[in-house]
Amino acid sequence: MKNTAPCRILPFTVFAVMVISSAFLSAEVKLPSVLGSHMVLQRGEAVPIWGLADPGEEVSVAFGGTKATAKADADGRWQVTLPAMKANAKGVKLVVKGSNEIVLEDVLVGEVWLCSGQSNMEWTVSRSTNAKQEIAAANHPLIRHIKVPHRPSAKPESDVNTSGWQVASPSTAGNFTAVGYYFGRELLSELKVPIGLIGSNWGGTRIEPWISPEGFKAIPALKAEFADKLDQFPQKRGNGVNHQSALALYNGMIHPLLPYTIKGALWYQGESNNGEGMRYHEKMKALIASWRSVWGKPDLPFYFVQLAPFKYRGEPKNLPGIWQAQLETLKVPNTGMAVITDIATVGNIHPPNKQDVGKRLSLWALAKLYGKKDIVYSGPIFDKADHAEGKDSITVHFQKLGETQGNPKHHDLKTTDGKGVSHFEVAGKDGVWHSAETTFIVFGDHIVAKSEMVKEPIHVRFAWDQAAVPNLVNDAGLPASPFTSQK
Repeated sequence: MKNTAPCRILPFTVFAVMVISSAFLSAEVKLPSVLGSHMVLQRGEAVPIWGLADPGEEVSVAFGGTKATAKADADGRWQVTLPAMKANAKGVKLVVKGSNEIVLEDVLVGEVWLCSGQSNMEWTVSRSTNAKQEIAAANHPLIRHIKVPHRPSAKPESDVNTSGWQVASPSTAGNFTAVGYYFGRELLSELKVPIGLIGSNWGGTRIEPWISPEGFKAIPALKAEFADKLDQFPQKRGNGVNHQSALALYNGMIHPLLPYTIKGALWYQGESNNGEGMRYHEKMKALIASWRSVWGKPDLPFYFVQLAPFKYRGEPKNLPGIWQAQLETLKVPNTGMAVITDIATVGNIHPPNKQDVGKRLSLWALAKLYGKKDIVYSGPIFDKADHAEGKDSITVHFQKLGETQGNPKHHDLKTTDGKGVSHFEVAGKDGVWHSAETTFIVFGDHIVAKSEMVKEPIHVRFAWDQAAVPNLVNDAGLPASPFTSQK
C-alpha cells in the first residue's frame, strides 16, 4: 500500500497543475509578431493595436501619453486604436497590460511601407551593388525593417512568426530588402522622419497568390477564372498548399499583417507572369484593389517597378507585353512606376543596381504623395500618336510627367549617347514592323518617326524587344518607358 499510494496521487497532482498552468497561460495577453520592439507606427493616422486574451478580459495600451482600453471578445480577440500621432525621433515604450504586462521598447512613429513581390524585391542589400560599402555605411537608426517568412496558407492567418523588427545598422542592413532600404533611405533624407519597411516577398512567385478574394471580385475580367471559384483556392500540393496558387500568399503573408497601418505599398514582380500580356494588367488591378480593400484605404499609394530588359527563353516579344501591361496600370489612380531599362543586365534577371530602383520609386512618393517641390519623378511616358507632321510619318506625344510638382516647365527629350533615338519601329496597314528614323520636334518633347519601308505608318512602338536597352531619356536622366500604339 505504501508503494502504490503515491502512484495514485501523483497523476492527479500533475493533472491539477497542468490545468492551472493551462488556465494561466490562456489568460496571458498576447500580441501578433508584427507588433514588437523597434517597430515604426504610421504617423498622422489612427493606429490599431491588437492581440489575444481571455474572453472578457480588459486590456490597456499606453503609448506616448495616450492610453486606450478594450475588452476581449468571445473569441479572445481585442483591439484598441491609438489616435493619429506626430513623428518622433526617439524611441518610446508601448505598454500592454492585462493579466500580464508586455513592454515593447524603442517604438517610433513615422512612415510605414509594405515591400512585396518576387526575387527582385526580396533581393538583399548584401547581394546588391557596392554591398560592402553600403553595409558599412548603414548607420540609420530611424530605418526599421521586418521580414515576413515564406508561408503559404489554406486560410487567412492571424499571425506569422518573424524575427521581429530590426534597426538599420552595419550588422543588420545587409539582410534588408535592397529596393525597400534604398527607397526608405531617400525618404528619410527628405522627410526627416522614421521609416518602417515590412518585407513580405518571395522569389519566383506569381502575382495571383498575393491577391485577396476582394481583389479578384473587383475585376470583371477575372470573374470566370478566379472570382467564380474562389472556394477552389488555394490549391493543394501534396500534404501542403501550392504557394503559386491564388490566395495562398495573401492568406499566409499579407493577412497576418492586418490591420497594421501602412502608408503605401511597393511592388516589384512580373517575371513569373511573363508572356501574359495585358492579362497581367487585369491582375495588377486586382492586386491594387485587393490591398486597398483589406486595409480600408481606397487611395492607398501603390508604386511598382517596370521589369528590366532580360533575355528570357521563348518569344522575345513577351516581355514587352508585360511592360505594356505595367504601363497601362499607371492609369489606376495613386500609382507610380519606376522605369529601369537603362540599368538592366540583360544576362542577369536580378540587376544588382537596386539603389536607383529604390530612388526612382521614392521620386514618385516624394512628389505625388509627400508634396515635395521641384522633383522630376518620371521619364517620358507615351500619350498618343498622330500624323501631325504628315501621313508619311507618325508623331509620338508624351505625357508631361517630367514636369516638377508646382512647376510646369518642360523637360526636353534627349538621348544618353547624343545619337539618334534607338529602338523605334513603325508599321502600316499590313502590320509589318520596320526600324524607324526619328527626329525631335517642338521644344524636344515630341518625336517624329518614319521609315522608307512604310509609306503611311499607322502604328509606332518603342523598345519592343526583351533585350532592348534604349537611349531615350528626359533632361533629368530618367528613361522612357517602352510602349506600343497598337491595341
